[in-house]
Formats: sequence, structure tokens, C-alpha cells
Amino acid sequence: MWQLNLPEYNFRIKKQNEKHLIFDSQRKRYVSLTPEEWVRQHFIRFLIEAKGYPAALIAVEKQLNMNGMKKRCDAILYDREAKPVMIIEFKAPNVTIIQETFDQVAVYNAKLRVDLFIISNGIEHYCCKVNAETAQYEFFSEIPDFNSLFVTKM
Repeated sequence: MWQLNLPEYNFRIKKQNEKHLIFDSQRKRYVSLTPEEWVRQHFIRFLIEAKGYPAALIAVEKQLNMNGMKKRCDAILYDREAKPVMIIEFKAPNVTIIQETFDQVAVYNAKLRVDLFIISNGIEHYCCKVNAETAQYEFFSEIPDFNSLFVTKM
């Protein structure tokens, strides 16, 4: 598969009608194995297994209705009161993360109103907080553990 800058994990993969599928434990079903999906599966496992994010608080492919248009967030992290706190956006490993990627997250954020983002293509990972006063991104030096994220947030 694709080489990522993330720990290696074992996944259930099968071939059906000449198409590779990967089991998504969040959605509890097999989904098409695209390069972006490979990143999503690895990164979500990384968040859960290495950073302590509760699987139950991560929603995958969450649909948003925005001005009559349907948009879909790659993942949303919720707090224990079911309030969205972070948008997580994934790109394929060959897609460079540029300002446009952050702008895409900002569009989702018009609806969700969170101040934390993670953007990853599996090679590069960005975690940032929006400074409400300056409207600038403040980048974390690494992806924070779940518990430390909420200590600084609450």
C-alpha cells in the first residue's frame, strides 16, 4: 500500500468485484480503499491507540447541511457532552497540504464553530487552534494526547 509517516497497523482488507475494500471500525463496514481512506484509517487508529482519543467520540464522514448544500467532513471529534470540538481533514499521501486545504476546513467550521483542526495527508500532519482574537492559526508542535487537549481547552 502507501507508505505513511504513521505507525503501521493491521487492517481487514478484502477484494470484491476487482475493488479493494478496507474495514472501517468506526463505521462498522467495509469501504472503498482509496489513498485518502488509507490515510484516514491509519490516522484514526493513531489517534485512538497512540493518543488516547476515545473511538466513540470520533464521527467519520459526517454530513453537514450548509446553505442547502451537503458537505461532508472527513471526521469530527466531539467532547464528552457531544459538542463538536475538532475537525479532522484527510488527503491522499500524494496531495500537498496548502492554504486551500485550511480554507476547506474553514468552510466546515462556519457550521461547526470549533477552534481545533487536524489536517493530514499521512506524511505531513498539522494540528492547530484558531486564535479567536487574531483569527490566526496557532500550530501545535505535535498531535496532542486527548487528555492534554482538553486540559488546555477547558
